[in-house]
Amino acid sequence: MSPEMIWLIIRATGQTLHMVAVATVIGSLIGIPLGVFLATSGKGELFAAPITNKVLGAVVNATRSTPFIILVVAIIPFTRLVAGTSIGTNAAIVPLTIATIPFVARLIESAIREVDPGLIETARSMGASPLQIVWKVLMAEARPGITLALTLTIVSLIGYSAMVGAVGGGGLGDLGIRYGYQRFMPDVMLAVVIVLIVLVQAIQSSGDWLARRFDKRVRSR
Repeated sequence: MSPEMIWLIIRATGQTLHMVAVATVIGSLIGIPLGVFLATSGKGELFAAPITNKVLGAVVNATRSTPFIILVVAIIPFTRLVAGTSIGTNAAIVPLTIATIPFVARLIESAIREVDPGLIETARSMGASPLQIVWKVLMAEARPGITLALTLTIVSLIGYSAMVGAVGGGGLGDLGIRYGYQRFMPDVMLAVVIVLIVLVQAIQSSGDWLARRFDKRVRSR
């Protein structure tokens, strides 16, 4: 493989990491509070608002059920409005972020619901406010699950970022399609696959390690 091609792979890897990082941060900033609300706004819960809960839940489900490649195409006008263009790395961040928000929300909701309800009742009996319960009980106890949720999100985004290469989104997916597939360069395609596998493995291993560190049951052994 030529030095020029190696440089293209390095640059494409940087583009992929940039897309994934920005989409993860923005998507998590919106998705985590949304997930907490979905987990605590049912009937009789901390922030009881069952109608709002059902409406938001329906929107989240509708977004999650839309295949990502269709979502990318469907929101091209919105992407162009936000990023000024519908192609390239910055444009790809828009659909990646939109796909991240409901994904994170449902995972966080699941992690929060796994917290022992007895802890919530104990905190209530001690006079803790709903916000204190969320921050000091739910979020604290759910840290391992939240860590694994964010790890799964990042891993999924790496796969999504490769898919946006099919519509000129840049990154490793774009490189694999333009050179590996269209120009019949199997060595480039192989290199792209190897880099993606390494990225996923590194992120998954790091997330698993952090989750174990946060898990009180593991630390107490």
